[in-house]
Amino acid sequence: MEGRLDVLLPGDPDAEAWVAAHARTVLAGRAVDAAATIRHQADAGGFRDRERTGADEAVAYLTRKAPHLDYATALANGWQIATGIIEGAARFLIKDRMDITGARWTTAGAEAILRLRAVIANGDFDEYWDWHQQQELRRNHLDRYQELDLAA
Repeated sequence: MEGRLDVLLPGDPDAEAWVAAHARTVLAGRAVDAAATIRHQADAGGFRDRERTGADEAVAYLTRKAPHLDYATALANGWQIATGIIEGAARFLIKDRMDITGARWTTAGAEAILRLRAVIANGDFDEYWDWHQQQELRRNHLDRYQELDLAA
């Protein structure tokens, strides 16, 4: 494994190589091996308490999520790997808006808000709003009053 955890300091250029080496191990479908190596390096470095918090959190995550980190299969099949992107979008679209103390949402209301937030986040609001207004006109006026003869 490139680099040694016990000699890496924040901002150390070797830290990037250390992380990349562990990332390659995870991408090869060996998340548990990466976790074991990180744990071993933290132990060998004599890390204690706060010094090893990040290492322990990484080990716990990799161990707990190992069944879901089958990147080797995903890569072999040409599937996209976007876990961080998806989690970030879920946090941005859902948690930040929906998880407000005291908020109560119906399924329909929550779905409408989430769709609208997605449209705004994707930069499509102006196009959506034009379409929405056309639908509103059709639904509330054109379809309702089409058969009336208002010329009289």
